[in-house]
Amino acid sequence: MADEILSEIEQEINGNKVLIYMKGTPVFPQCGFSAATIEIFRELGQPFETVDVLASPEKRDAIKRYSAWPTIPQVYVDGKFVGGCDIIHELHERGELKQIIDQAFA
Repeated sequence: MADEILSEIEQEINGNKVLIYMKGTPVFPQCGFSAATIEIFRELGQPFETVDVLASPEKRDAIKRYSAWPTIPQVYVDGKFVGGCDIIHELHERGELKQIIDQAFA
């Protein structure tokens, strides 16, 4: 079962330019960190996909193991882990996140 979930996570990450593992949905985020991350990505104006980890406790645990990162949300761009809410916020403040996202869609 764990291998199946990790395989599913890998497919999700590799199948999307920008993927955010979050608590809740973009319309109804279930934590402030997820809400803040979605707000930043909406400002950037590029498409992104999300996965609600609250819908699958197994996936919630597995994504933490996959990335070796203990918290949610987790942002992946072009198959690479970029960071959680604090890192995304810092990159956005410095203008670096827009460059990373724009490059992914170039």
